[in-house]
Amino acid sequence: MSTMYQLTHLGALEAEAVHIFREVAATAERPVLLFSGGKDSVVMLHVAAKAFWPARIPFSVMHIDTGHNFDEVLAFRDATAQASGIDLIVASVQDDIDAGRTVEETGPRATRNRLQTATLLRAIADRRFDAVFGGARRDEEKARAKERIFSFRDEHGQWDPRKQRPELWQLYNGRHRQGEHFRVFPLSNWTELDIWQYIAAEDIALPSIYYAHRRQVISRDGMLLAATRFVTPADGEEPFESLVRFRTVGDATCTGCVESSAADADAVVTEIATTRTTERGATRADDRISETGMEDRKKEGYF
Repeated sequence: MSTMYQLTHLGALEAEAVHIFREVAATAERPVLLFSGGKDSVVMLHVAAKAFWPARIPFSVMHIDTGHNFDEVLAFRDATAQASGIDLIVASVQDDIDAGRTVEETGPRATRNRLQTATLLRAIADRRFDAVFGGARRDEEKARAKERIFSFRDEHGQWDPRKQRPELWQLYNGRHRQGEHFRVFPLSNWTELDIWQYIAAEDIALPSIYYAHRRQVISRDGMLLAATRFVTPADGEEPFESLVRFRTVGDATCTGCVESSAADADAVVTEIATTRTTERGATRADDRISETGMEDRKKEGYF
C-alpha cells in the first residue's frame, strides 16, 4: 500500500522558502534578513523561524530606517524584535545625511526612498554581510521579475541583470569573492495573494495600517497619501478623512493607501483576489518616476 504525500500550493511555497533559508545558512558566513515590519518581511521572519525551529534564527535582522516611517510600523517592528528575541540592527538614513554621505531632497514632493540605497550598501559593507535576505517578489514589478532567487551583487553592491547565474532544479550558486554579496529572495515565487492567504492561514500579526481604518489623507497624482508630519501638502491639496488601508508599507512620503473596508486578513484576501493593479503600481509614487525607475535603482544597489 503506497502513501501519497502531496503539498498544497501554500505548502509548496513555504517548503521552497524553508529550503532557501537553510541553503543560505549552510553556505554563507554572515547572512542578514532585511526587516521593515512590512507584510513580506513579516512572512519571511515567520518562515525562517519554522526553518530552524526549535533553534533560534541563526542570523540578525536589519531595518533600513528612512526616518520617515509610519509610527504604527516602527512600534510593530520593535515589539516583534523584543518578543522573538532576534538581534535587530537599525541602519539610519539620517545618520548618512548628517555625515554628508547623502544629500536630502527638498520641496513638497521630496522623498528619502532612494537615499536608502547608500545606507543599505554602507551597512552591508561595514558589517561584511555576504547574503542579504529580501522580501521582493516577482509579481511586484517587472525589474523584480528579472531577479533570480540568488541575485549576485558586485563589490560595489550593484546588480547587472546580464550577469545572473543559472538556477536549475533549485541548485543555487552562492560563490563570490570578498566584498561581493548576494541578495536572496525566498518569496520570489509568491504573489501578493499567496502572501495574504498565508497570513490568514497562519494567523500572522501585522501592523494595524494593513487593515481598514479612518485617517486623514491627501490626494496627489491619483494616489492617496497619509497626511503625516512627513508630507507637506502642496497648493490646492486639502487633507480629508477616508476609510483606507495600506497594501505595502515604506517611506511615508511615497507610500500610498487605498480606499478599503477590509478589516481582517480574510477580507483582504477577497479584496486582492479581484484587484487588477499590483500593490506597487497602485501605492508607490517612486515607481512612477520612469518606466525603468525600479531597474535603475536596483542597478545602483537598491533592494
